[in-house]
Amino acid sequence: MKMFAAIDVGSFDTEIAIYEISEEHGIRKIDHVRRQLTIGRDTYNDGKISLPVMRELIRVLEQFRERMDGYHVEDYRAYAASALREATNSRIILDQIRNATGLQVHTINNSELRFMTHKALALRSSRFDRGTGGRMAVMDVGFGSSQLSLFEDGVLVSTQNLSLGVLRIAEMSSHWKTESRLIPDIEGELMDKELATYRDIYLGGMRVETLIATGESINNMVLRGMKEKPGKMYTAAEFGEFCRRISHMTEEEIAEFCDISGAYARVMIPSAVLYEKVLELTGAGEVWVGGVTLCDGIAADYAEEQKLVRFRHDFADDALSAAGNMSVRYKGDRKHIAAVEKAAMAVFDILQEKYGLNSRSRLLLRLAAILHDCGKYVSITRETLSSYQIIMSTELIGISHLEREIVANVVRYNTRDFVYDEIHLESDLSQYDGLAKGKSEIVLEIAKLAAILRLANAVDRSHRQKLKDLEVRLEDGTLVMETSCEENLTLEQFSMEQKAEFFEEIYGIQPVLQRKRR
Repeated sequence: MKMFAAIDVGSFDTEIAIYEISEEHGIRKIDHVRRQLTIGRDTYNDGKISLPVMRELIRVLEQFRERMDGYHVEDYRAYAASALREATNSRIILDQIRNATGLQVHTINNSELRFMTHKALALRSSRFDRGTGGRMAVMDVGFGSSQLSLFEDGVLVSTQNLSLGVLRIAEMSSHWKTESRLIPDIEGELMDKELATYRDIYLGGMRVETLIATGESINNMVLRGMKEKPGKMYTAAEFGEFCRRISHMTEEEIAEFCDISGAYARVMIPSAVLYEKVLELTGAGEVWVGGVTLCDGIAADYAEEQKLVRFRHDFADDALSAAGNMSVRYKGDRKHIAAVEKAAMAVFDILQEKYGLNSRSRLLLRLAAILHDCGKYVSITRETLSSYQIIMSTELIGISHLEREIVANVVRYNTRDFVYDEIHLESDLSQYDGLAKGKSEIVLEIAKLAAILRLANAVDRSHRQKLKDLEVRLEDGTLVMETSCEENLTLEQFSMEQKAEFFEEIYGIQPVLQRKRR
């Protein structure tokens, strides 16, 4: 059994949860403490965190450190989301925290945060997997932003971050010169445009069966206000009526109903309005309130990393499915993509063991193969740069931001010259726990995967899938790619020769394309 602490430095409050984690009993929460601290108010209004708020944050984290010592915590993870990540003085704040408390707080981007929430849902109940067996949506309402994810037949179809953080909206509405009773309707108008854009691009005519509602605000409304246990299931009519009831309460009434502070009650009104809007948007027939927190997600992520729990849900499939839907949205050539992916996997599997590639690298290469031509939708002449920009601008839940950068760069250097010193990484590598690689190793991984993608693309240069029976093997220092195809392979042979030099530079192996002997 391992004692583990999860710390969430949020926009509105900072919390710690202590867990017992074991392979036999899974994850058991034994303590949970929350301290209200509106870091987001500073960041969203002024762009930086003030000195008084920094001092209060350090004081709270010192108390958390003492609590960890009292439980003899063996390991921990501490994450901060948008309020600290977006602050112009975030690096200074993180350094001050480390010096004062000894705690290493890592900033986390949106897709990584939501991925952890999905993991917590998957562990909380089999309902997550049952829900994803049909059409399901997960609405995670946050203080800085919100996330709407769609699942169909058990895999993720799409996920989109929405600039509808309820603290941001509450701060904005506090400056409106209007009657307080009109504010919920005006907040609804603010949300309508962004949700309509989401509907037109991602939802279309799709209607979901189950809406999973997550986020601190819904937990307070249901678990504290209604005194329900996690896992409460509502009909759409019940949930809609409940949200309308909350949105038309005064802040004082909400504070009493949910047993929360007046400041916290302020964000409940836009939260209730947003959940009701999403219920209407998706047409869900039922709503499940999972009752998970980011701390639960941090613990689930850690337990998986330590191989103490296993998920029935395949999150790698989610990333691949979302990438496939991206490719469709950007009019990718499906048959060509399938041929490139198949060839890339055949080459990868031959090289994997000898050249230090792992299953995670394989997933990233598959994603790169699926997305390698999405940029043609924007510009045929600047395809790889456009593909890079599309990938970097689109969230893929199931991989980290750093892994998304690897995929984007593999695609970017699919056709352009690979210049090692030119590779730019946005990710702060110091923010990744247990990362055993520096920038040079990551650049080398990008080069290895790009070299394979180039070969795989070359063998379908004509986009006619001539090499349906392609076989790959290593033979006397040569990578032999063999086919019985009797069609003209001039384009494929020429393209292979063009890509061979870079592949040989990376792997020390000469690739050749040849016909099988009769």
